[in-house]
Amino acid sequence: MWITLFITTALCFSMSRAGDFCENVLDECRKSESWIGCYEDKIMTCEPRGRSMTGIKQLKVNSLQEVDVRPTFEHRVHIPSSALQESIGNVSEVDVLVVASVINSSYFKLSPPEKSRRLLGGLEVFRYSVICVRAGNRAVKNLSQPITLTFKHNKEVESGTCVFWKETSAKDGTGYWSNEGCDTNYTAHEFICSCKRQRFFALLVNPGISVTKADADKLNYITYIGSGFSAPFALISLFIYIYLHRRYPEKSISLHMQLTVAMFCLHLTFLLSSLLAQLLKEKEDSSSCLVLGLVLHWSLLATLTWSALEGFHLYLLLIRVFNIYVRRYLLKLSLIGWGFPTLVAAVCGISRVYGKYTLKYSNSNLTQHMCWISGKSEQKLLVVSYITTVAFPFFVVVFNACMLGLVVFKIWELRRGDRSFGSSSDWKKINKERKKRLWKDCVTVLGLSCVLGLPWGLASTTYVSLAGIYIFTVLNSLQGLFIFLWSVAMAWSKSQPENNSSIRDSSSQKMMTTSFNSRN
Repeated sequence: MWITLFITTALCFSMSRAGDFCENVLDECRKSESWIGCYEDKIMTCEPRGRSMTGIKQLKVNSLQEVDVRPTFEHRVHIPSSALQESIGNVSEVDVLVVASVINSSYFKLSPPEKSRRLLGGLEVFRYSVICVRAGNRAVKNLSQPITLTFKHNKEVESGTCVFWKETSAKDGTGYWSNEGCDTNYTAHEFICSCKRQRFFALLVNPGISVTKADADKLNYITYIGSGFSAPFALISLFIYIYLHRRYPEKSISLHMQLTVAMFCLHLTFLLSSLLAQLLKEKEDSSSCLVLGLVLHWSLLATLTWSALEGFHLYLLLIRVFNIYVRRYLLKLSLIGWGFPTLVAAVCGISRVYGKYTLKYSNSNLTQHMCWISGKSEQKLLVVSYITTVAFPFFVVVFNACMLGLVVFKIWELRRGDRSFGSSSDWKKINKERKKRLWKDCVTVLGLSCVLGLPWGLASTTYVSLAGIYIFTVLNSLQGLFIFLWSVAMAWSKSQPENNSSIRDSSSQKMMTTSFNSRN
């Protein structure tokens, strides 16, 4: 009987003390709406269970000495002696209790939303970790020397902003992250925050886009299947353009032929370079991979160059439509369209920048191999990649986007001057013929956007979301198919009789087939 009574008393005593252990403080305090003040107070008086606890560290230190606290292996807090002395105020005690803990950022309720969004701007708390720092009997602001907090990283993020939690005046546990009084520095493996206050600290980072193995496999399949379709369709388009050029010797068709040849080479070489790189061993390279890397780079530059020349040709058609004569126009365009990529690829080949390239997906250990610009020389890779695969495509996309905007404006201007299209009051009673015109205008704009290479501009969406990577991959891997559809649309348009007004429309037709000075 006495043994049973003793055991019952011991169990009741241990249960009553359970809330005093440090590991239970957060759960106990979160039962109230304003849990932050409760947590700060109890974390200073709780008892650690065992000699060491992950996430919470308590130290009794001399206030005349600086101290380093490591609540986890990834976090370190350095508190100078001046901050310790300020934390105990006028108390004559020499020893001071220092507590550092790491808690999950999901416990912090952001409010007001507009202020939070303005500061965060799409950022998130690094690894969802918030460091709580307390020393002495009061939290001090405007310290004479800052507290230093260190967050270790594995290079998964490139930059971050140190912030602290600032509660609102509502006293309901809500607040927002503020960088006031905090400075951010970083090394190759650490982010270092210097803040002149105590309380809760975090690191806001741009997380980047995480690509899982399943997503990487899907993207590879989409790319290979898309390029597998694009290469033969581009070849078929070439024969269609050759046939059209023999019947209608127009400069526009000649430009489409050159662009199609470049695009066929691009997709075919991409498939071959990816296949060869997969067959090579991890650190193995070969002269065949070097050649394929050169041809792939040349094909990409040729495709972009001819897309730019398509935009230039549109400019001459739509802006300088009167009294235009350029002697040996197609020859000069060919010298630029094929000469510029050849010159750049030759210089890069002499510099030996081509070889096996390993693509690393952001925020993952996944890799993809292909014959491209080799990563052995990082400086050469940076210069060549930036100029030829970032700056040059950006220029082409911006220029051609302006040309496409000009096309849309011209179509709108032609429609506005076409009485048969009707006024705004007639729009509600739009007939079948007008719907066909609107449909043809939309097809014309979409087709021209592919001819002008505007899908390359979607590369910017790959830095925003995983959906952007999928959209970019799908549209650019199927460019050969889009060119084929454009060639079929041109052939169908050419085959229609001139007097069939219900099918044939002047505005869209001019954008698709008009050329100036049909003779070379």
